[in-house]
Amino acid sequence: MDNSLAITATFFGYLAMMLAIGYWAYQRTVNSSDYFLGGRSLGPWPAALSAGASDMSGWLLLGLPGYAYAAGIESLWLAGGLLVGTWANWLISAKRLRTYSITTDALTIPEFFSRRFNDESKLIQIISAFFILLFFLFYTSSGLVAGGKLFETVFGLDYTTALVIGTLCIVSYTLFGGFLAVSWTDLVQGLLMAAALLIVPISAMQGGITQLSSDLADINPELLTLWDNTKGEPLSAVAIISLVAWGLGYFGQPHILARFKASRTNRELTTARRIAVIWTGISMAGAVLVGLVGLLYVSNHQGLNLADGEKIFMLLVNAVFHPVIAGILLAAILAAIMSTADSQLLVSSSALAEDFYKQLFHKKASSEQVVKVGRYGVIALSVVACLLAVNPDSSVLGLVSYAWAGFGAAFGPAIVLSLYWSRMNRNGALAGILVGGVTIVIWKQLTGGWFDLYEIVPGIIFSTLSIVVVSLLTTKPDNKVTNDFADFKERLKSLD
Repeated sequence: MDNSLAITATFFGYLAMMLAIGYWAYQRTVNSSDYFLGGRSLGPWPAALSAGASDMSGWLLLGLPGYAYAAGIESLWLAGGLLVGTWANWLISAKRLRTYSITTDALTIPEFFSRRFNDESKLIQIISAFFILLFFLFYTSSGLVAGGKLFETVFGLDYTTALVIGTLCIVSYTLFGGFLAVSWTDLVQGLLMAAALLIVPISAMQGGITQLSSDLADINPELLTLWDNTKGEPLSAVAIISLVAWGLGYFGQPHILARFKASRTNRELTTARRIAVIWTGISMAGAVLVGLVGLLYVSNHQGLNLADGEKIFMLLVNAVFHPVIAGILLAAILAAIMSTADSQLLVSSSALAEDFYKQLFHKKASSEQVVKVGRYGVIALSVVACLLAVNPDSSVLGLVSYAWAGFGAAFGPAIVLSLYWSRMNRNGALAGILVGGVTIVIWKQLTGGWFDLYEIVPGIIFSTLSIVVVSLLTTKPDNKVTNDFADFKERLKSLD
């Protein structure tokens, strides 16, 4: 069988399986709760792997290996920060957010804020939805860029053509199956991603880790130090804090937080947390190893020219494996891209339908009407994200870092404090969301000295300060908010 034909057949087989899952979920999607949260029916395995797979995206198989390829062991600061952030988010937020969202029957994060603080003006809900749409357009476009690079490399397609094909693949099953389709396909995709990240570097390695370290040291000993860059210059405090601070972003990611709310029981969230942390650890280690092994492979093969380090996973797969196996492993990249982009489109469409359409235009909209608007939203948002992704030189890591910081700063402090601090009020929450989101946009434009710090750090600091100061300087929450918080704490005890 011709190599390209074998890879193509594998790809289409994979897509057919994902569409079958989408159709199965479509048969079980009746109302908006089903479409946006899967009827709150996720067990620990789909909850954990769906959260992980939707989190990591094509970044895990393109961005992180590309960074490890360029920076060496320095990339462990980033991977370690994300691993700790995964664990902390499940531990701190999962059970409380699920419990409070059930108590208030909130489907989306903006709706949660509105009901948590009894905001009859719906201002906090609308502003939150605006930031979700803004940052998710960049986040989704990063996945589409990754998809374009994949199809461009594997099939030799024009980048724009590849971009359109990838977008159509993602939209197809998200459009019909909703949250259940997204979550169950994420389970399959998460397992495939982890397997690929272990199989590829181990198969490409000649000798064990010790031999790999020795060979990399021959190329550049600075590749093997955590404290210096590849030029031998010490990493600054700004650089290290910026890398580790990626872990702070987890607390505000709507597509990850949705898995907490959709879980079946609080007790199963403990099991899900363990699965999620193990999966993240394995995947991070594999992604870094892909970059290091790829660097060695390229240096040992004269004539190989890799202008874009984010394509190192694809290069190793094509070089080491039979076309049929290569097709399966390259489908893991498609899995990573689809598992995040579908979740982002779904959360964005839920913000559009539940938080804009229903609140501003049709307050008495039926559940079926909201689902229909959500599906139209998936199509519209995917078109806009596709237009943002038309530049083939866009960096997957760069696009993700901006959106990740935006969500982490705008929503992270507000989510955590709203689950633990009874004195927090609507004005404080609104101030935190606005200050966090605006800080990201402004800080991103500044350079030099401490302005080179990853924008998520000042964003979270200023957002937290705004919430605390404004809450204390304005009136206490009303009786309904206070009573709801007391009921939530009692319910949390009973569900645990």
